[in-house]
Amino acid sequence: MIDRINRFMRQVPTWPLYVAAVIPPVWYFYAGVTGQLGVDPVKSMEHKIGLLGLQVLIASLCVTPLRRYAGLNLLKFRRALGLIGFFYIFLHLLVWVVLDVQIFSQIISDIYKRPYITIGMGAFVLMIPLAATSYNAAIRKLGRNWRKLHKLVYPAVLLGGVHFVMLRKGWQIEPLLYLAAVVALLLLRVPVRQKITRWMSRESA
Repeated sequence: MIDRINRFMRQVPTWPLYVAAVIPPVWYFYAGVTGQLGVDPVKSMEHKIGLLGLQVLIASLCVTPLRRYAGLNLLKFRRALGLIGFFYIFLHLLVWVVLDVQIFSQIISDIYKRPYITIGMGAFVLMIPLAATSYNAAIRKLGRNWRKLHKLVYPAVLLGGVHFVMLRKGWQIEPLLYLAAVVALLLLRVPVRQKITRWMSRESA
């Protein structure tokens, strides 16, 4: 069954993902303009697009564990998911800057004074070099360093999860579940041999 799925997925192009990625933000903008996003459409649009970005980035983190533990090979879609996630986070930031705060001095002040914004901005900054080098020429030029550079996605998504938890204020279930999912997916990337070695060293200490 997995082999059939893998064979089928090898024939599926990645470009439909990019086309489909444009639909949600366009819909949110339309819904906001037509009064379908409640009393504060800007905030609602900002949060929905940001959450969508986090969801897509979490989906990109699922690719390796699915291949390692289930044999499902979706590696060809990982770059697209990463770029789409960055696109949504960029739009999330753009809505905050252009439609929400608008005043440049206030934007700078919020980045320095509000920890959840500082953390969110840190996550975005970590993603910039990833998006900037996600094309074939950069991959060839960077060689093995490309893989090392793109490990920045791990702290970026983790900071994104923390940003979501802090944004909601208080210990709400939904953002905690997202953060737990990120942590679990990162832990799954630790090789099993290393886990066993560390456990045995603790037991013998």
